[in-house]
Amino acid sequence: MAMFSALVEVRLRPGIADPQGATIERALPALGFSGVTGVRAGKSFRFVVEAADAAEAQATARALCDRLLANPVIEDSSVTVLSED
Repeated sequence: MAMFSALVEVRLRPGIADPQGATIERALPALGFSGVTGVRAGKSFRFVVEAADAAEAQATARALCDRLLANPVIEDSSVTVLSED
């Protein structure tokens, strides 16, 4: 068995209201950041998976994401798995 580092990124699907992103975008000019648009907030999760190979680690991380970390009705997600060697 090997250890694999997993990164899951979850973001709202296009067309889903993002009040957190909108609030951040409205605050940017007052902080000196002009010309920034399209701000969308999301979540990221990092964890370590013990698996026989990268494919098994990817499958485990994807299953965890689909069952617990993301709501597939309103969110898209991506899973990246890297060896910890």
